[in-house]
Amino acid sequence: MNESGRPADETAARERIEELRTRMGEAIIGQRDVIERLLIGLLANGNLLVEGLPGLAKTRAIKALARNLDCNFSRIQFTPDLLPSDVTGTEVYYQSDKGGEFRFEPGPIFANIVLADEINRAPAKVQAALLEAMEERQVTVAGTTHRMEPLFMVMATQNPIEQEGTYPLPEAQMDRFLMHVMITFPPVEDEVQVIRLVRGEEQAAQTTDDAKDKTMPEPIPQDAVFASRRAIAALHVAPEMERYMADLVNATRIPADFGDDLRRWIEIGASPRASLALDKCGRTHAWLAGRDYVDPEDVRAIVADVMRHRLRLTYEAQGEGVTPDAVVAEIVRQVALP
Repeated sequence: MNESGRPADETAARERIEELRTRMGEAIIGQRDVIERLLIGLLANGNLLVEGLPGLAKTRAIKALARNLDCNFSRIQFTPDLLPSDVTGTEVYYQSDKGGEFRFEPGPIFANIVLADEINRAPAKVQAALLEAMEERQVTVAGTTHRMEPLFMVMATQNPIEQEGTYPLPEAQMDRFLMHVMITFPPVEDEVQVIRLVRGEEQAAQTTDDAKDKTMPEPIPQDAVFASRRAIAALHVAPEMERYMADLVNATRIPADFGDDLRRWIEIGASPRASLALDKCGRTHAWLAGRDYVDPEDVRAIVADVMRHRLRLTYEAQGEGVTPDAVVAEIVRQVALP
């Protein structure tokens, strides 16, 4: 135990995670909330769907996380001609002096952090190839099951424009993402810092490889992530907070009990995965804030990210321009605090 009463390994893990947050903040200007959501996804052992307009650093944010963590990183560019085997891998026949045999050649899904770039540009059969890996942490090819690494995370990106020729993710697959993170334009002050940052990177790119190696800090070890997850799993959640999270999700299933607006807006409510995600993300948010308990603000901070992709809105709501975030905000307003 240290002076704060926490185990030493937890304190060390917290310091390394804060260091990871700081490093990511140096590489991504003006997206502090996105950095926090990526860390929550990592520590909560979940998969993220990251959405935003082109040029808002979706890919850069994910690469910054992978670059500063001791892990294997792979990027899959989803295109209309992609095949499931291009994602999962396939059996390849090898001929040798002793005869022929089939060997499994792992695909890019076999990495610690997988970037599924523009996931909505590939057909449904390719998107479905991710399902087993995301949920079961394994891939089955030719009747043989291959386990993923203990540290495994899928981060998929998509942009909300240019929907022609794309393949929207089905609800069943959307539900498997722990959070749906939205990236917006940065403030103009931060955009000035972005200009300076990129200019500095261009200047640094002209230096020698030896100089680059000296300036590159050591990556954060995976043990820090696992120690953090153990601490988060042991975090206290009061029964009143458990009921509050369940009430938020249940309100999406009985919207008529919470006013005419919600009744008109919600067609299908959230699944039990939403409650589990609120619990995981709420505990992780509390831990990152330095608390050993979850309070309502932790839940409210992440409820939109957890719920926005799990609600199906009515045509009436869509016609009125009502967004999932507006629906979630109304639910939060209507559901009583513990």
